[in-house]
Amino acid sequence: MDSVDPTRAFVNRVKRIVVKVGTAVVTRGDGRLALGRLGALCEQLKDINSQGYEVILVTSGAVGLGRQRLRYRRLANSSFADLQNPQNDFDGKACAAVGQSSLMALYDTMFSQLDVTSSQLLVTDSVFRDEAFRKQLSETVKSLLKLRVVPIFNENDAVSTRKAPYEDSSGIFWDNDSLAGLLALELKADLLVLLSDVEGLYDGPPTDPKSKLIHTYVKEIHHGEITFGDKSRVGRGGMTAKVNAAVCAAYGGIPVVITSGYATDNIKKVLRGDRIGTVFHQDAHLWTLVKEEGARDLAVSARESSRQLRALGSKDRRKILLDVADALVANEGQIIAENEADIAVAQENGYEKALISRLALKPGKIAALAMSIRKLADMEEPIGRVLQKTELAEGLVLEKVSCPLGVLLVVFESRPDALVQIASLAIQSRNGLLLKGGKEAKRSNAILHKVITSAIPENVGGKLIGLVNTRDEIPDLLKLDDVIDLVIPRGSNKLVSQIKESTKIPVLGHADGICHVYIDKSANKDMAKRIVLDAKTDYPAACNAMETLLVHKDLVIDDGGFKQIISGLQGLGVTLYGGPKASTVLNIPETSSFNHEYSSLACSVEIVDDVTAAINHIHEHGSAHTDCIVTEDHEVAETFLSQVDSAAIFHNASTRFCDGARFGLGAEVGISTSRIHARGPVGVEGLLTTRWILRGNGQVVDSDRGVKYTHKDLLTST
Repeated sequence: MDSVDPTRAFVNRVKRIVVKVGTAVVTRGDGRLALGRLGALCEQLKDINSQGYEVILVTSGAVGLGRQRLRYRRLANSSFADLQNPQNDFDGKACAAVGQSSLMALYDTMFSQLDVTSSQLLVTDSVFRDEAFRKQLSETVKSLLKLRVVPIFNENDAVSTRKAPYEDSSGIFWDNDSLAGLLALELKADLLVLLSDVEGLYDGPPTDPKSKLIHTYVKEIHHGEITFGDKSRVGRGGMTAKVNAAVCAAYGGIPVVITSGYATDNIKKVLRGDRIGTVFHQDAHLWTLVKEEGARDLAVSARESSRQLRALGSKDRRKILLDVADALVANEGQIIAENEADIAVAQENGYEKALISRLALKPGKIAALAMSIRKLADMEEPIGRVLQKTELAEGLVLEKVSCPLGVLLVVFESRPDALVQIASLAIQSRNGLLLKGGKEAKRSNAILHKVITSAIPENVGGKLIGLVNTRDEIPDLLKLDDVIDLVIPRGSNKLVSQIKESTKIPVLGHADGICHVYIDKSANKDMAKRIVLDAKTDYPAACNAMETLLVHKDLVIDDGGFKQIISGLQGLGVTLYGGPKASTVLNIPETSSFNHEYSSLACSVEIVDDVTAAINHIHEHGSAHTDCIVTEDHEVAETFLSQVDSAAIFHNASTRFCDGARFGLGAEVGISTSRIHARGPVGVEGLLTTRWILRGNGQVVDSDRGVKYTHKDLLTST
């Protein structure tokens, strides 16, 4: 049988869907309702209901909500003496009776706000023994669905005949997971989605970084191999109950997906066919599943290959880089063809011109990339350099030497040339590498990755550089702080911020490229014009392009070339937006914000009183990337260079020079505005760390008795 992407195998046939949400999803850690998650759930159900799907909801949470309300009531009515004595917990049936009305009232309110009608159906285990009831239930639900009403089911724990319905596992169903599975079968659903507090079923504890998500459950493989942890923190189910319900429904012909209820759109993702959660299907054992390495497999393979690369000498490492450069040139035609296909799709999809500009591999780009790789290959060996050498005591010598970081994860948007630069730097620095490019450059990235890895010898392994194919793998990768050593996001502010908020792994990068050029009153006007036009128009989509032009007020009053600069920008098609002062003087629209990266033929202009005002403006609105002053006054220039707190500060030079290749670094993985580890264009040096090597001849500490420390610097003395 052909390879199958599990979710896509059935989603096109889905019309009726049963969604089960558990107590751990509808409540917070303190037992109170998670109103945000409930609201997001109702919005999802409203959206898919509007798309024509028939939606049935099975909800837990009544007992937990009732218990929380009863505790509050008891606390409010208790005396101080009552509070001193231990009090028994509430009966589960009483909690259910109190909580059911509150829970349904909340659902009704939320759905009403979304112009959706809901209905409540409370059932017990015993009624399903009555064939007439089951027939009537099916008819009632059918009528409700025809009216676009969302039926909401819950087990009526308040009148359940089991002595402890939240513990007793006997009967036709024994919790809301098994109820959802039963209803999916009874009501002939096309899909059952069980929402959990984790992403799906793992082969180990979900909190263990080594655990891998099981995308497709195959009973013949996984049954008996998975050890389940504790039951739900608040409900009576847990993953064991969900798996049992899922297996029962799946082998009854109903596809099932277990996925997280914490995400705001996972149900819609399932219906789109996205590869999330764990799929249960009666034919899963017949499928030849799509073979994809898990996140941990990719990272571990990259680390193992990097260790093989470190074992090679400098000549062998140099040869790999030269082979990569030759392979790029030899396959230029195929690379350009794939890039043009990406550009055509981007244009059809209406992508912005700035993005398409970054996406394009312009004529001569492949040759330029190959040249930069050859230059990198000829650079000094970066690994094993002795940075410090100290004699601690006679015969005891300590060295501080450079070494690779380990494994890098680089997430980048749009620019396929970034893949080449990053990969070559990883080889030079002997780091393992995982790459995730933007979907708009999918074909370009794939061919470049194929060409580069084909040039890596077998004794190192092509898995030195892994290409991540889907966004779904990124969250898993960001959890691997024990395997991945540095994350480098290259892209929008949103991308960088999301990654920083989602990982414990150190993140290196910049969120914005809001670069300034300040023209001082003593500037050479011809030089100023050349610098400004180059900084803005040489490559407007670059992160080192000028986004704000600051001009000394005297140049405006005396017309010290100011109008020529403005007319020069406008003549090249640059749209200008002024600050409060410049918009009035130039009669141009006022900018909505100086904190904006245009990445196109547009920029802001403002008039300032002096260099101090310019510095203050940069500190308030800049992104600490690259800023420039144009002046003939050496004292003013030094004030600017010493006081502007940016990664790169230039005097009488275009901001476009802030680039790894132009700095002589060979290439760059990005430009860092961080103040820790690396700053500015990050080349090989930014991908290294250090380690200590101590050589002795049997010395021991022994509380420092008999050790005469010399701490002699051997590096500068030799």
